[in-house]
Amino acid sequence: LRMGDRLGGHVVTGHVDGVGRVRTVREEGESSVYTFEAPPELLARLVEKGSVAVDGVSLTCYALAADSFEVAIISHTLSVTTLGQRAAGDAVNLELDVLGKYVERLLKGRVG
Repeated sequence: LRMGDRLGGHVVTGHVDGVGRVRTVREEGESSVYTFEAPPELLARLVEKGSVAVDGVSLTCYALAADSFEVAIISHTLSVTTLGQRAAGDAVNLELDVLGKYVERLLKGRVG
């Protein structure tokens, strides 16, 4: 990506923030909705309609609960990533939105 190029997705770095687990997978329309369990410290930093990377795949948090979050994944993404092979009980790597990490750091006054 060059400076000035259009950014057509979420900003992810490839660093794992924690490990989650697939709770359920269900079909909904033309998508599959995955529910993931995640550590409380990661869930506290997720937002609905915000980005989250699961096994390196940048996705949008579809819904957020006290102990889990959901993403809707289209069939093309499932066919070209490893996510289509994930089932209930499988562990997954999670990466939170990098922009949120900067905001969190600034709000905590740790910069400077």
